[in-house]
Amino acid sequence: MTSAENFLPARLTLNTLRKAARGCEGCDLYKNATQTVFGEGSKQARVIFVGEQPGDMEDRQGRPFVGPAGRLLDKALAAAEIRREDVYITNAVKHFKWILRGKRRLHQRPVLRQVVACKPWLRAELEVIRPNVIVCLGATAAQSMLGKVVRIAKDRGKFFQNESGDTVGVTIHPSAIYRQRGESKREKEYQRFLADIKLVRSHLGSKRS
Repeated sequence: MTSAENFLPARLTLNTLRKAARGCEGCDLYKNATQTVFGEGSKQARVIFVGEQPGDMEDRQGRPFVGPAGRLLDKALAAAEIRREDVYITNAVKHFKWILRGKRRLHQRPVLRQVVACKPWLRAELEVIRPNVIVCLGATAAQSMLGKVVRIAKDRGKFFQNESGDTVGVTIHPSAIYRQRGESKREKEYQRFLADIKLVRSHLGSKRS
């Protein structure tokens, strides 16, 4: 099976990783994506947020979480008094998986082999940054980091230890808020999401380095 492992640079820094990831062909998703969307943020970040994969806007701009879901994440971070410039944001999968419907490119969930193939990039990002807490935004990110199927509805707001000893928190992907029907339901789901992000803030406070 192909893997991103074959594309990792000899020397691991965020710059060398980002440059090497541009040419990644570790799975088939690169064929239809505009570009690799690598993580970005502080190399001294105490928390890393991991989403599923880039969306349409991220694929076009080459940056993670710049679309509607990113704006909701920014809003929650600000409300929780976590500065985006103090965190690192990335995805479990670095290429956009989509299907064309009319003129729109619709998101498709990556399959397990694609998540596994891309995991070397995520492991390398963690090795460089060494955060105190990893926050998984959605089930795909949680499965990548914890190595098992996670039921978000049951496990959101909880913190786990993965096999590497990392502290891993779980919550929904902010895009799930937009899928709620009606403004009141969306606001209720956003407030739950914000509560989860505030728990991250509290957890960071208990893990001062």
